Amino acid sequence: MDLERTPDGRRWVVGRDIDADPEAVWSVLCDTARWPEWGVSITDVEASERHVQAGTTGRVRIRGVGAWIPFEVTTVDDAIRRWSWDVARIPATGHRVEERVGGCRVVFEIPLAAVGYAPVCRAACRSIAALTEQ
Repeated sequence: MDLERTPDGRRWVVGRDIDADPEAVWSVLCDTARWPEWGVSITDVEASERHVQAGTTGRVRIRGVGAWIPFEVTTVDDAIRRWSWDVARIPATGHRVEERVGGCRVVFEIPLAAVGYAPVCRAACRSIAALTEQ
C-alpha cells in the first residue's frame, strides 16, 4: 500500500496488475449491476444509471449488515479511466484503471481515515482480476 496524491487529495492506494484489456476492466468497474461480483462488501445495488457517470445516485446493501447505504458518484473521467464517489455523504474510494504493457492495473484510492478498508480493496482487486483475465 502506498500513499499518493490523487485528484481527491492524499490517499492510500492499493492495486493489482491484471492481464486484461483496460477497457474490459473499466467496464466492470463502471457497471453498477456488476459491483456485487467484485465488491466484497456489497450484496446489492440500486442506481439511477447502470453505468456510472457524475451525479449517479443510488444505494448499496452492505454484506453482513443488510442496511442500505446511499451513494453519489462525484466524478467520472473516461479519458483517464477514473471515478470516485461519496457513500453516506462521506468521500469514499476512488477507482481507476491504468494501462500497462500487456494489460492494466486496477487501483483503489482510499481516504486516509479509512485505511482499515485496504483489505477489502485488495480482495476487490483479486475479484476483478478473476472476472477479467483471459
